[in-house]
Amino acid sequence: MSTSDANLTVYGAPWCPDCRRAKQFLGEHRVPYQWVDVDISPEGVRRIEELNDGKHSIPVILFADQSILVEPTNAELAAKLGLQTRAMHHFYDLIVVGGGPAGITAAIYAAREGISTLVVERSSLGGQAAITERLDNYPGFPDGVTGEEFRTRLVAHARRFGVELLSAQEVTGIGADGPYRCLELADGTTLTANAVLLAPGSTYRRLGVPGEDGFLGAGIHFCATCDGPFYRDQDVFVIGGGNSAGEESLFLTRFARRVTILVRGDGLSASAVVREKVAECDRISVRPHTIVEGFEGAHNHLTAVRIRDTASGATETAHPAGVFVFIGLQPNTAFLRGIVTLDERGFIVTDAGLQTTMPGLFAAGDARVGSTKQVASAAGEGAAAALAIRSYLQQFGEEGRPMNEPSAAAD
Repeated sequence: MSTSDANLTVYGAPWCPDCRRAKQFLGEHRVPYQWVDVDISPEGVRRIEELNDGKHSIPVILFADQSILVEPTNAELAAKLGLQTRAMHHFYDLIVVGGGPAGITAAIYAAREGISTLVVERSSLGGQAAITERLDNYPGFPDGVTGEEFRTRLVAHARRFGVELLSAQEVTGIGADGPYRCLELADGTTLTANAVLLAPGSTYRRLGVPGEDGFLGAGIHFCATCDGPFYRDQDVFVIGGGNSAGEESLFLTRFARRVTILVRGDGLSASAVVREKVAECDRISVRPHTIVEGFEGAHNHLTAVRIRDTASGATETAHPAGVFVFIGLQPNTAFLRGIVTLDERGFIVTDAGLQTTMPGLFAAGDARVGSTKQVASAAGEGAAAALAIRSYLQQFGEEGRPMNEPSAAAD
């Protein structure tokens, strides 16, 4: 992420979890910012004291208009950035939980047929696809498309048909009130709909080894696009062997001096195209049969990685400047436990029509059992779910609205 056109400055420290959260939020929304580490910048300390009445609370975020936010929540930061965080109405024909390719595609299909539709996204619109450097296998883009351009087009398409989009707003619970489905949001708001599509997506899996939690955002990262620029002319590790690991390693060569991919198996399991590109890059090396056993650090920042060669049993301690982990995804379905049936890994179980075990709740995308974790298939599932939802809504009357219930436009 370039800081050349940054219009805000984040004052913080690598050990501060709220600083890491704010940086991640800005990165996910593709907002350029200037980072000032107050641990190594006396001028930064002086500046936050000046801005915050002598207090040392961090992060302090300074905007172009000279206003500041101190320790902001994601919702407060979203509001300051002009992102919509509150729904315009209390009732919708369809509420989509998740603003990735599956959720937004479904919303487009529904809204263009006159079904009032709201999308609620807990982070940034576009999902994992938006923070991917480049999509090379999405139909219609023979030269590929950047994650940011894909996100921009997806959101613009939804807005063209009047889809209402909320960012930085989290659904914490779902219940039933007769034929209606009620959603509780983190800010205490309750929304009601005839039908709900669950498309919460997934997040990157962690290694689960000693030291990992303590250095998240302070040397250990899950987004090369967000954090790669902080490792200019330094050596980094990438952990994982799939497409994400290969593609993000290629992206990291824009900044890092050397990228070493640690692979548990015999070699990369990525597609042939990705493997070929990695092999052609002289700044990337692949270490097979290698696992991470732990992380170490000093001054609240990663300084060492303990690794083991599973073939020889040999262990060593390496000292990369940073580590990027790409070992798969886990579904964002914790809020659904006890509401719909999930499999042993937490993925949503649906029938052939993409409906869950609660009538009126449908699911599509990465969080559904059997999903392929591909953008094109997620969009396809979103379209299929929208068609199933349209049939479901017919029981409620014309245009999907229940008998005697006013449309959202009249709310």
